[in-house]
Amino acid sequence: MKRERADIPSPERESERRERIYVIQPVFGPQAESLHAEAVALIESAGAEYAGTLSQTIREIDPATLIGQGKLAELRETLGDERVTVLFNGELSPSQTLNISKALDGRKVIDRTALILDIFALRAESSEGKIQVELAQLKYLYPRLKGKGSALSRLGGGIGTRGPGETKLETDRRHIRARIHALEHKLSETEQRRALLAKRRKKERVKTVALVGYTNTGKSTLLNAMTGADVYVKDALFATLDPTARAFEIEGIPFLLVDTVGFLQDLPHHLIEAFKSTLESAMNCDLALIVCDASGDYELQRSTTLATLKELGFASPYLFVMNKCDLAENVRFPKDCVRISAKTGFGLEELKRRIFEALKEEFVRAVLYIPYSQMAEYGALRGLLTERSVSYDDGGAEVTAIIPAVYAEKFAKFAQMRLS
Repeated sequence: MKRERADIPSPERESERRERIYVIQPVFGPQAESLHAEAVALIESAGAEYAGTLSQTIREIDPATLIGQGKLAELRETLGDERVTVLFNGELSPSQTLNISKALDGRKVIDRTALILDIFALRAESSEGKIQVELAQLKYLYPRLKGKGSALSRLGGGIGTRGPGETKLETDRRHIRARIHALEHKLSETEQRRALLAKRRKKERVKTVALVGYTNTGKSTLLNAMTGADVYVKDALFATLDPTARAFEIEGIPFLLVDTVGFLQDLPHHLIEAFKSTLESAMNCDLALIVCDASGDYELQRSTTLATLKELGFASPYLFVMNKCDLAENVRFPKDCVRISAKTGFGLEELKRRIFEALKEEFVRAVLYIPYSQMAEYGALRGLLTERSVSYDDGGAEVTAIIPAVYAEKFAKFAQMRLS
């Protein structure tokens, strides 16, 4: 067993401090270290303070408390009278949560899911995002009402009670079921509106490029760099929850770049399901950019992202993008990646070239010659292509253009030759 203790603040500052979180880190395999680092980052993202860790190798699972009453007794002695919330860095059943809390003198106990949901409640800004967060929180809370009756106020304040937790503390099961049903109905309506929007984009032939990947790899910074937008950026996990779409151009052709919620190692399945509608923009994209942090464990980020996308049924083509290359030293990059720094602008032109190359089958480069006698006919079709250059002679106009492949035949009579 390994214990770590953070410095305990003086009693004079007791009322001034943030909520303090002490971590129970179960060790099942080699990923425990990275999971613990993520837990600390999640705590900071939730606006709380990391108070220390108890790491426990799990050889035989205790069904009541997972790590055993003996270890909990040691932790209770270690904590003494210190006021902390205990985070179990994994998933707990409702009964396990109650048992651990009881063994720790009634301290508030939360699991990884509760912490992530709390961050989601802080980050959600759109009406749909708020609906999804509240729905996920209520579904998480509902089975945990066992043994508490309607007195949810026993949960107290702070992490795990934000969002619906603050407004639903005195509701009963029937009220929560009704609220879940109402939220699901609202969510289905927003999904229908998004489906109509996606249908319109397809009709207008606007190609969508989605930014997907691990949380805090710089996706929002890349969106800003590519589109000139001013989307909120912060060095924190799940800084972006609601999907954001902005237009940009490559060789005069409009594209839509969509930023999505980031993934995380061992992200609970029901959380993925809860935000599946938000991730539809990534699932239905023409091309995905899987963004990794070149200065971090990019292999873990890449494998986690691919596993999550597979679980969601993702089938679109993708490019691996190694961001933050300006911070990476002596790193061997995968051969198939695009190296960039969204912060400095390094590699962005190459990234655009690779995006266009990946979608080249969707476009035809052509040189057209339009006699003056057929200008009216060409004018009616002109909105379907992107002109790159135009020159005139006595007989007509020569146009270098990029044409969506689906419209190429409409311009066949004007084509002089096609370029690669």
